[in-house]
Amino acid sequence: MAPSVLWIPLLLLLFAALLESKAYQKISNKAINPTKPALRHLSDYLLANYTKGVRPVRNWRKATNVAIDFMVYAILSVDEKNQVLTTYIWYRQHWIDEFLQWNPKDFDNITQMSVPTDAIWVPDILINEFVDVGKSPDIPYVYILYDGEVRNLKPVQVVTACSLDIYNFPFDVQNCSLTFTSWLHNIRDINISLWRSQEEVKHDKSVFMNQGEWELLHVLPQFREFSVGDSDYYAEMKFFVVIRRRPLFYAVSLLLPSIFLMVMDIVGFYLPPDSGERVSFKITLLLGYSVFLIIVSDTLPATAIGTPLIGVYFVVCMALLVISLTETILIVRLVHKQDLQPHVPEWVKRWVLERATILLCVRDRSAFCPVRTQSSDISRNTENNDSTAKLNHYSCENTRDDEGTESSATHRTQGENSQVVENILQEIMAIRQFLEKRDEFRDIAREWLQVGYVLDVLLFRTYLVAVLAYSVTLGTLWSIWQYA
Repeated sequence: MAPSVLWIPLLLLLFAALLESKAYQKISNKAINPTKPALRHLSDYLLANYTKGVRPVRNWRKATNVAIDFMVYAILSVDEKNQVLTTYIWYRQHWIDEFLQWNPKDFDNITQMSVPTDAIWVPDILINEFVDVGKSPDIPYVYILYDGEVRNLKPVQVVTACSLDIYNFPFDVQNCSLTFTSWLHNIRDINISLWRSQEEVKHDKSVFMNQGEWELLHVLPQFREFSVGDSDYYAEMKFFVVIRRRPLFYAVSLLLPSIFLMVMDIVGFYLPPDSGERVSFKITLLLGYSVFLIIVSDTLPATAIGTPLIGVYFVVCMALLVISLTETILIVRLVHKQDLQPHVPEWVKRWVLERATILLCVRDRSAFCPVRTQSSDISRNTENNDSTAKLNHYSCENTRDDEGTESSATHRTQGENSQVVENILQEIMAIRQFLEKRDEFRDIAREWLQVGYVLDVLLFRTYLVAVLAYSVTLGTLWSIWQYA
């Protein structure tokens, strides 16, 4: 009994010595190799046996739901010729990775951490309208939360194809779509949903740079399922980005100069039509408008499928200037060179000088009354006959007196006197015919001048009505498009 009792304390002493030696060894090991930081320990714990090439679900029948969202930061360019829209967006997406979950209590209460994007599985969400690779900054990390939620936030410069309608330029509104979908996985593998509500996405302009040419109206999200042929169904989320151009710059630089030139063309009608200054003035306006179109040709958008309405407006204004110049040339030709023209036809007098003046509400119609040239010719012929008869009678009386009183005069003197009188009469007749011809030309010129004035008023009012109707129509359309 005594030896067994002695062995028990000895065993207890040996056991205590072993415990002390192990504790010292642990302390020495801690001093030589300190513990890993919590983030490194968590990273090793999550990524040690992680396989990024497999969709992160424990049950393969369960689809991975990817919630996406984006905010428009800026509209960089709108290329109407190539039908390309360049935008800068803040893109966000998140999904649940069932192999990236941990208990925060075991890792110093860490609830989230960033890991390299290349180290984990990332869904293949692309934009269908991509036509070029934008200059986007590379964001190599994603955030993961303790419950397995992975958040991928990055800015993206998006260069996409868009069907741009420039008919209403510069009051146009463009609607371009950005379609996010998985390029490979069908809806049984990857489903797509909205991160925020539709109303929040629609009216969110918090980060948009609103000082450029384009104004962001709203962003409309729309989800749908589609299939390609007889294949499986795919999920897609389409965002309609609706933007509107600010027209003030184009209204000042394009519309106002054209309107001023058209107003000056209308004012040019107040120049007298029988002066050549109106033709020179309108030719100068036409040349000025041609130079104006050459200058603004680079400003107008150009496409192969359509022409903006403002381009049609410029062409019509040019056509109106040409018509105005043609009308001026015809009126000037009408009121000049009348010595080569016949009398105004009776039907022209009836329709232009009588009825047209009533239609145009001309107050002083007496100034446009037809000139009765035939009656004036008859009166002139009567006066000419009377004067000729008096001259002949005078010559006969002179001859008889000479025969009675101067019987001794020779036949030679009588012949000389009669020759002088005949020459005087011929000169007077020539002068009289010249004056009659001049009066006739003046009457013809006065008639054609009256016709020219009436036609000038008629064409001016027709031209003015056409310009006003055209301007009111375009102004109404542009106002509707601007405030629609």
